[in-house]
Amino acid sequence: MQPHGVGQHPHKGFETVTIAYAGEISHVDSTGGRGDILEGDVQWMTAGRGILHEEFHSEAFGQRGGIFSMVQLWVNLPSAHKLTDPKYQSIKRADMPIVDLIDNSDEQTVIGQAAIIAGDWHGIAGAATTFTPVNMWDIELHTAGTTTLQVPKTHNTLLLVQEGQILVNGTAVSAGSLIEFSAPIRNHVGTQSEHSSLPATDTIELTYPATTDEDTPIKLLLLSGEPIGEPIVGHGLFVMNTQDELRQTFRDYQTGNFGY
Repeated sequence: MQPHGVGQHPHKGFETVTIAYAGEISHVDSTGGRGDILEGDVQWMTAGRGILHEEFHSEAFGQRGGIFSMVQLWVNLPSAHKLTDPKYQSIKRADMPIVDLIDNSDEQTVIGQAAIIAGDWHGIAGAATTFTPVNMWDIELHTAGTTTLQVPKTHNTLLLVQEGQILVNGTAVSAGSLIEFSAPIRNHVGTQSEHSSLPATDTIELTYPATTDEDTPIKLLLLSGEPIGEPIVGHGLFVMNTQDELRQTFRDYQTGNFGY
């Protein structure tokens, strides 16, 4: 039986981030990077100037079967790093800082945890190295209560509800929902920001309702990043800054002069 997955294909100009919630993937790329992404693990692959890779169910998972649940994100690279050397970060769950989420009501009760894949949590650095300021937090709530997340006011912010039902800033949200928060404040060079007196962070209040079955954890993925502020031109598996760069990328790939 042939394994399920995606055969060899190219990427250039950005990074792919694969988060394993259930199931396993075997990865191989043209830089020599390889490994199995197991439940709870993360693969952070920098395509940079060009990479070829393939992803299939691991042999062990293919034999035993089961639930397969993954999230894959594309993280853009700024023009200064579009042609950086490709690389592969294999991040095991045990290598991620795990922080407790405390109930606001008594500031003592632990109602969940967050794995800091990338970014900063009150001075605790995430496991991944990034080219621009990015937060990626894998969150699980297991007990009724309310906790508050803080993200930089200058970041674009998304919250993916993977499993369960939750209140986000007082609004009920169900599994499968992707929440996009208001656009960040942008300060222009040489001008006085009208928001300069506001705090440097935005708060996101998460409430695990008391009516929820506490045997069923709520799983969330928070994503935030500082806007790069550059043109984006993408097609298929490539993300560049201009149409000329994109056309050159296709020519390079078709003529065997890809950047890996």
